[in-house]
Amino acid sequence: MQTKETMMSVKPFAITLDVGTSLANRTGSWRTLKPVYVDRLPPCNAKCPAGEQCQAWLFHAQSGNYENAWKQIIEDNPFPAVMGRVCYHTCQGACNRNGIDEPVGINAVERFLGDYALEKGWQLPVPAADTGKRILIVGAGPAGLSAAYQLRRLGHAVHVVESAEAAGGMMRYGIPKYRLPREVLDQEIARITALGVEFEFGREVKDLNAEMKSAGYDAAFLGAGASLAHRAYIPAGDAAHILDAVSVLRSMEAPDQGEDAPMLGRRVVVYGGGNT
Repeated sequence: MQTKETMMSVKPFAITLDVGTSLANRTGSWRTLKPVYVDRLPPCNAKCPAGEQCQAWLFHAQSGNYENAWKQIIEDNPFPAVMGRVCYHTCQGACNRNGIDEPVGINAVERFLGDYALEKGWQLPVPAADTGKRILIVGAGPAGLSAAYQLRRLGHAVHVVESAEAAGGMMRYGIPKYRLPREVLDQEIARITALGVEFEFGREVKDLNAEMKSAGYDAAFLGAGASLAHRAYIPAGDAAHILDAVSVLRSMEAPDQGEDAPMLGRRVVVYGGGNT
């Protein structure tokens, strides 16, 4: 017959470790290792220059819901048809698939969604109720147009002043037509205009304070852009017929506005091998 002491020394069949050793063995309620959950951006999102949620809209596109994919893109960027043509797709360089086979064709999918939206006539979201606030935007380039779109969505009245004769900034005056057809650019800009954004072309804002007071603006966004070229130092360059690339590209748009195309001559040297 077992005594009380011998009964306590015999382990029940389900216990294989000594009492009090769970901490050392990292078992039971004393476990010292546990998963830590962190919230990080997908690599494609983190590398997108427009801040798009690439992973989110790719999910909708893969599911075949192209309209939801397009709606997800325009939460951040109102120019998917433009971006799908001209972006240098840093997202694809960061794509996880690079370590397996090849990156997802994010840029091509965005171009398809942008063109599909234009074909179907999808419109940007209806603005919120008017806030009574009036905003001045100087410059109708990609920054100014995107700001106008987002501010109008919030219900603010938006007035855009642009020194050129058409909206688009470097999208129009820095990217040639063969890379960005003007009908595509014009259609995506027209959707922003349809929201009720006012445009004034052919005028520069020379005194911001006076402009703000005269029209009673509540705030201003300056999107003057990067229209000045960085010129390389070339000895006696002023004596030669040297043009900066930005000026040449801008002048290529001139015939459409009643101006003469640049007189470049029969032999041209291009200094620099970038996309410009």
